Amino acid sequence: MKKKDIKILLVDDEPDILEIVGYNLTTEGYQVITAENGIQAVKKAKKEKPQLIILDVMMPEMDGIEACEQIRKIDSLNNTIITFLTARGEDYSQVAGFDAGADDYITKPIKPKVLVSKVKALLRRFKEVDGNENILKIGSLIINREEYKIELKGKEIILPRKEFELLSLLASKPGKVFKREDILDKVWGNEVVVGGRTIDVHIRKLREKIGDDYFKTVKGVGYKFVD
Repeated sequence: MKKKDIKILLVDDEPDILEIVGYNLTTEGYQVITAENGIQAVKKAKKEKPQLIILDVMMPEMDGIEACEQIRKIDSLNNTIITFLTARGEDYSQVAGFDAGADDYITKPIKPKVLVSKVKALLRRFKEVDGNENILKIGSLIINREEYKIELKGKEIILPRKEFELLSLLASKPGKVFKREDILDKVWGNEVVVGGRTIDVHIRKLREKIGDDYFKTVKGVGYKFVD
């Protein structure tokens, strides 16, 4: 997808944020739509169907958490990426944001160039290759879900089933933070009673085999795959 076809909905009640961030994203080539509160955000999200929503937490009329919850109920926006803007140190907002359905968060204040880089990283998850949902290519990593095998820099690596399923889940949406309870549900399901340490052990093994840089721990929440 070309930049000119990508819509970004920017939501903040501070005019300066809308102007500065909006200008930098527009200059980069993206279509930028703005809203000043959560109510406007939900209405414009329904109408415009953006690929990315950058959502402030503290806003009048409807805050970002509630707006995110409303947007996540709209079927046509299932694939839309939502990232929160949170003030530095607002850990409670970050956790609440993930519970509401957000994919990530951006801590402000943030330099414009860093923001643009962050946006590019968030939008990379739209890259699905070959039109085959069973084949996922991310850089030099190829995941074949049908044959349960991966290839890294041309070298085939065999993974135990649970490690493969965990990698496949995280890599399905690079940059998205998967909460620990969601990982347990989707990878282990009702097979056995396992604890959070099980995930940590499998992540450690994947880091040893695939590379430490691919996996990032989000303290108190879960893990994400970084391409």
